[in-house]
This record gives sequence, structure tokens and C-alpha cells, in this order.
Amino acid sequence: MNTTATKAIAANPETSRSLARPLPANAVIETILARSAAKYYDPTAVLSDDQIRDLVRIGTSAPTSFHLQNWRFIAVRSPDAKARLRPIAWNQPAITEAAVTFIIVGRLADASTVPERLASVVEAGIMPAHLVPEWEGPARGLYDNHPQRQRDEAVRSATFGAAAIVYAARSLGLGSTPMIGFDAEAVHREFGLAEDEIPVMLLTVGPERSGNWPQKPRLPVADVLHFA
Repeated sequence: MNTTATKAIAANPETSRSLARPLPANAVIETILARSAAKYYDPTAVLSDDQIRDLVRIGTSAPTSFHLQNWRFIAVRSPDAKARLRPIAWNQPAITEAAVTFIIVGRLADASTVPERLASVVEAGIMPAHLVPEWEGPARGLYDNHPQRQRDEAVRSATFGAAAIVYAARSLGLGSTPMIGFDAEAVHREFGLAEDEIPVMLLTVGPERSGNWPQKPRLPVADVLHFA
């Protein structure tokens, strides 16, 4: 195992005890093991428009049901926008100190968008056109007239996208922290979300300053894994 992964496991004794054998060594595993929640950010640091776009582009590579891509990402990075967000996000310092705070938005699953979402897939030659109705039908059966499923899918999709950004940020040497400490109704109102949109979480991202903890110990695999 390479040095980065070894250090991450050494800082996490529960992970070390739960391993029956060394983990495979590659850059993705190193990034996952090295990730921790950042509390302290460099307040002077900035991310460029292109860096923010890159993070979101990576986030949108995450999976979504029926290729719905039912998410949106609001990059709060101007002083004015940060000042509007911080009071409705439990006044957490990271909101104004991190280079950017993403409002991770999930959209209620809407099966009627399936043909539009799959159009580029067909154009790219990945899916034959005759399969599009075969996807739309089951999607309608799953989501039409089922508001709880629509909401569940919004949360799932947004969470997958946020997770991809978290690990992409770590691989680029940036800290990040998903946050649920905010007034959802106030965020919805202040940042103009649509009726079918849900602010699922906030995600701060940026260069860190000293004082952040390493990844915290996790429950042993034996406590959370069951074979069937």
C-alpha cells in the first residue's frame, strides 16, 4: 500500500482493525481514505469559474435514475451571496470562509423528461431510439402520482452529485464539508428555487487552513456488513 493510503489508515484505527488484508492501492482509494470534513478554510483563497465548473461537471457524472439528471448546483461565492446565506445556515463561519458553498439542489423526479434526457444518449449512439419509450413507461409507473418517490429521488440524485464533488475536491487538494445545518425554506426563498426543487444540502469547498482533523474512526466492517 502506498504512503498516502497507509497514513490515512494509521490515523483511523477502526479502519485498520477492520481490514483483513491490505486494501488495493490506487489514487481513488487514496482520495477516499484521505477525505475528512473541513471546518477551517483559508478565507483569502478563491476558486476560478473554470475550477467551479470542473467540480460541477464531475458531480454530474454521478448516477441518476433513468438518466433524469434531476439536480442543480448553485455556487455561492460572492461576498454578497455569502452574506445572504450565512444567517440562514446557522451562522456557520465556513459559509463565508470557504471559497465556495454549493447549494445542492434536487429536483422532484419527473418521468416526462425522460425522452429529452435520453436524446443525447441516442444521438451519441449509446442507446437505440426504440428503447426510449421502454424507459419512459416504467419511469412514469414509478414516479407519476407518487410524490414521496419523486422527493426521495431528488434527494438521492443530489446526494450522489454532492459525493462526486466531495471526492473530486479532495483529489485536487481542496477541503469540503457537506452541511445540513440550514433553514431549508429560507434558502429556497432567498435563492429563488423552483416549486419542484429541494435544497438537499450545502457543500463548502476550498483550500484549507491548519486545524482540521483527519478522517474520524468508523465502525468496524464486521458491525455493518452482513452477507446474504
